[in-house]
Formats: sequence, C-alpha cells, structure tokens
Amino acid sequence: MYYHHVMQTPLDPTAFTEMLGIRHPIIGGAMYPCSNPELVAAVSSAGGIGVLQPVSLVYVHGWDFREGIRHIRSLTDGPIGMNVLTEKSSDRYLERMQQWLDIGLEEGIRFFVSSLGNPRWIVDRVEPAGGLVFHDVTERRWADKAVQAGVHGLIAVNGRAGGHAGSRSPEELLDEIGDIDLPIVCAGGIGDAAAYRRALELGYVGVQIGTRLIATTECTESAEYKQAIIDAHEDDIVLTHKITGVPVAVIRTEMVEREGTEAGPIEHWLLTHPRVKHWVRAFYSIRSVIRLKRASRRGVVSHKDYLQAGKSVAGVNAVEPVAEIVERWTARQR
Repeated sequence: MYYHHVMQTPLDPTAFTEMLGIRHPIIGGAMYPCSNPELVAAVSSAGGIGVLQPVSLVYVHGWDFREGIRHIRSLTDGPIGMNVLTEKSSDRYLERMQQWLDIGLEEGIRFFVSSLGNPRWIVDRVEPAGGLVFHDVTERRWADKAVQAGVHGLIAVNGRAGGHAGSRSPEELLDEIGDIDLPIVCAGGIGDAAAYRRALELGYVGVQIGTRLIATTECTESAEYKQAIIDAHEDDIVLTHKITGVPVAVIRTEMVEREGTEAGPIEHWLLTHPRVKHWVRAFYSIRSVIRLKRASRRGVVSHKDYLQAGKSVAGVNAVEPVAEIVERWTARQR
C-alpha cells in the first residue's frame, strides 16, 4: 500500500510526503459540491493527494459510490483519500457513512480526513487496515479530543479557510496546537505559491487547499463561480450562519447582502437540533446546488447564491490546470 504508520516524532514535509506516498505536501481538500472525480484525480496526478467527498460524489455528481472510486482510480495512478463526516445526526446517516467508509477501505483507500464530532469509530475501522486518519480541528480543545480518539494527524483549519472556517490565524493556531506530537497540516488561505511556502516555513508539514482548486480547468463548477473567485478580494469573504447554523465562509454577493448572514430563531433551531440538523442541512445544500445551476444558465451566479470560498481568493488570478499550479508552487522545493 501507499501508506506507512505515523512515528510519534515531529515530521517535516519530506517525512509527511513519504508517509502518504506522494511527491508534494499538498492535500486537495474535500468540497461539497465541488469535488468532482476529475478534480480529485488531478490533484493526485500532480503529486499531491486528492480527497473525495462522498455526498458530493453520489448526490451531486451522480456516481454509485464504489463505481465513483473506481472511476477516480482510472484517472490517476496516485493515491486518493476520502472525507468522512463523524457527526451522528441520525442512525440512517451514520450507517450510510459507515458503509461508504467500508467500501473505501475495500477499494484500497488508506488516507481519511475526518471532520465534525468524535473520529474514534473511524480510527477503529481504519487502523486495522493500515490506514491513516487526519482530523479537522479549529482550536486546542478539539485537537486534544482528536488525539484522545487516536488520530494520526491534524488538519488545522484557520480563519482564512473557506466553508467551515476556524477563528485563529495560521500562526495562532500552530502556536496553540504545535506541541502536539502529530503531523499538522495548514488549511486556509493557501491560494498562491507565497502562501504555500509561508505555511511550510511556519512549521506545518503540508497544506490543504480548497478554494484555489475551484478555479481550475478540472473542476466542473460553473464559469461564473470560478470568475467570482478570481474577482473577489480578501475583504469580500464573509461568514454566514444561514447554510448550516455554524459560520460558513462565502463570497459577499447581492443575495448575501440582501438576506443577511444570521439565521433566524427557527432556522437556527432546525440547523442545530441533533435529530434534524443533518437532514435540514442536506436540504439547504441541495437547494443551493439547484439555485446555482439555475443561476449559471442565466449568467448571474455571483448575485444569486452562496458561493463558498476562503480568503485565499486574494491569490487566485486565473483558471488554470491543477498540474500547473502544483508545479509552480513546488518549483523551489526540488
């Protein structure tokens, strides 16, 4: 297999890439709805590791989960990873995620990125197969819980990230969790070569990128969405509570300005209630995709939908192939 168990000693980027069996310390972050198979495969082919997002693969891009993995495999010889959401919103949801995880293991995936909740059940399934689990964390208390759950690495999601961002700067977050004896990956604000190199200089073993990957030729999102990322400035990124009930980083659009960023009392209850939040969030996400597709046909995406993106938009100036981005970023590391 591509992977080796983590040694409990500090790692540098070279040790990290050797651990994952990749050439460059770059993780292509899982994104809903943007992680289409071609994009995941392109990151792995470029020397990083692309991470598939199950809900996106099945419900947005229309693949049977196992066949979707095999399709990605047909597009790249590099290793791929899988995102596993750990929250237990319902028995049915948890059962589906467990089934997907088991299929991923059966299909040879050995790198998993977990997020939300306690990843203990994921570690218990993955370790016997020789796999690795890296968990998304935004502050020390979640990092400590992830360590207690037995994860093999941490993905430090800072306040510059898209989607569910943290609140700390990359420097502050590393200062807060850097003494933990696990590899720590920087997630958030990595939009150009300078930001990539800065993260490694700070002491992160690698980076996870998301927003930068949307504005690529391999991503199947609309041209309008990609252009909105190119046109956006750092100050155009705002946090909204109206998608999932917790802050999500999006581009400030006319719709965001009109509807505001705070969920009303009923919305907040629905989005955060343990019994219904998963299904309500899924409904919101599906509605968002439908609205995005309709808006794309009208050419007014930037005015009609929530466009998730992080502050790394400041470094995105063009739609480019993934391989060209990775080549430029890593040129000085070889």
